[in-house]
Amino acid sequence: MENGNSSGDKSSLKPIRCKAAVSRKAGEPLVMEEIVVAPPQSYEVRIRIICTALCYSDITFWKLQVPPACFPRILGHEAIGVVESVGENVTEVVEGDTVLPTFMPDCGDCVDCKSQKSNLCSKFPFKVSPWMPRYENSTRFTDLHGNTLFHFLNVSSFSEYTVLDVANVVKIDSSIPPSRACLLSCGVSTGVGAAWKTAQVEQGSTVVIFGLGSIGLAVAEGARLCGASRIIGVDINPAKFEVGQKFGITEFVNSLTCENKRVSEVINEMTGGGADYCFECVGSSSLVQEAYACCRKGWGKTITLGVDKPGSQICLNSSDVLHNGKTLMGSLFGGLKAKSHIPLLLKRYMSKELELDKFVTHEMKFEDINDAFQLLLDGKCIRCVLWMG
Repeated sequence: MENGNSSGDKSSLKPIRCKAAVSRKAGEPLVMEEIVVAPPQSYEVRIRIICTALCYSDITFWKLQVPPACFPRILGHEAIGVVESVGENVTEVVEGDTVLPTFMPDCGDCVDCKSQKSNLCSKFPFKVSPWMPRYENSTRFTDLHGNTLFHFLNVSSFSEYTVLDVANVVKIDSSIPPSRACLLSCGVSTGVGAAWKTAQVEQGSTVVIFGLGSIGLAVAEGARLCGASRIIGVDINPAKFEVGQKFGITEFVNSLTCENKRVSEVINEMTGGGADYCFECVGSSSLVQEAYACCRKGWGKTITLGVDKPGSQICLNSSDVLHNGKTLMGSLFGGLKAKSHIPLLLKRYMSKELELDKFVTHEMKFEDINDAFQLLLDGKCIRCVLWMG
């Protein structure tokens, strides 16, 4: 392992050679190999990854064979690390700081980042780009033959070292257990935030969650924290109910056993006219329509979090939209502003309100990443945390 110079003149920073799990072909096992990580440029930060967790979005883009898929690529976007070096014009973090990388930028300068109404940065609009956000057609990764390795979601944490824009880095308290803090880098923040900030779930309300994977369970955790009285889980796997109860799920609907009824009809009957809030956490346009159909007329909100296939469309009856007064909205990163809201969630974890421990079902070595992928594919884990050597 070769370490770059992390102090003094920024121009003296050197490339680092380290291990990374490279996705070279769609759906094929990741290749553990040595790569070269270039020094950070202006407004960039190079970090040493402590541990990284698997998110199903990694699986989605690992399988994907059409744009925005591209190979070879270093996946991974839920992690925690330590700042190894910084480029010019970086003032909010220094070498040695513990940080969470986030796929959602928070520049703090644009009109959107300054507003309380949105977390969608207009200076660095969200996109699944293979490049650094501030420098188009620029990457900080190469293999040992000098060939380009593409970035993923502004993070690329399946590498011992990575480079991020400072807009995608959040400084946190180093005393927080890394295997728990890293969960707020993506998945738990997305789900909890969707209930807390996007939907603004009210105490005593009824919530329906379509899909009880890790994001759906994080929504349940957020709804529980907000004081929802009924949290109904919908899934095709009945075993998810027992798991979901630990996160606040109070009732369960198996969408495969609704006989001749649509699942939305079942929910409408259970709730006496529809739920206050419905969350689609699978990534299916047809499920978004079902969720919209069973949120209550007049004030019901449907929040979509799932990542569907590129080009997928949602079809709604225009008369229903006009007459029923419902709200349908998307939620990226749970509507959270990373640099202000992640520290608040970490405080809630440290005060034992937000329960992160129950999300981590497996902890493994980074070298075993392909086994971890299989656990996620088989539905045998909620969150698997991989520790770097």
